Order: sequence, then structure tokens, then C-alpha cells
Amino acid sequence: MKQQTNDLISQNKIFSRIALATTALLLIPLIAMQFTTEVRWDESDFIVMWCLLFGAASLFVLVARKLPRNRRLLVGGFILISFLYIWAELAVGIFTNLGS
Repeated sequence: MKQQTNDLISQNKIFSRIALATTALLLIPLIAMQFTTEVRWDESDFIVMWCLLFGAASLFVLVARKLPRNRRLLVGGFILISFLYIWAELAVGIFTNLGS
């Protein structure tokens, strides 16, 4: 018989929660676009950001399932730094356009 666990990371419904949270986060720029012209996203921006957010969170869940609890913070930090690097690079090329 399989033991029940209350650990949210080990439950498969976490991926639907991640998808819902990702969609909810993307409502922020969508609503901001209605009130200001400073936020200008098109469909591809929303798709790329959704994939980036969902991918980073899902990657953390999949890796965290394999690691002991005391290593999750370290892995989460690495995934967060990687996420921020990719986001900054896609937004303005902050690291590859230093000399131009």
C-alpha cells in the first residue's frame, strides 16, 4: 500500500496549480496595458513569458522531488537566478549587448 504524503511537491495536481498561478501573474501586464501605453506586450510576449514561468516552476518541482528537503532552497535559488538571467536577456539583451 502506498503511503499518503502531504507534501505539495509530490502531488501531480501541482502542475495545474502552477499553470493557474502563471496565468494569474500574466493578468498583471494584461490589465496594465489597458491603463497605460508604457506596457506594450503582444501575443508572443505573453506566450514566451508563460512558458518561461511555467517551465521554471515545473523544473523546480521535478528536481525537488528527487532531492532531500535541505537542498531545495539551493536548487530554487539556482533556478530563480537562471530565470532572471533569461528574462533580462530576452527583454533587453542586458548581458550580450554590453559593448554596443
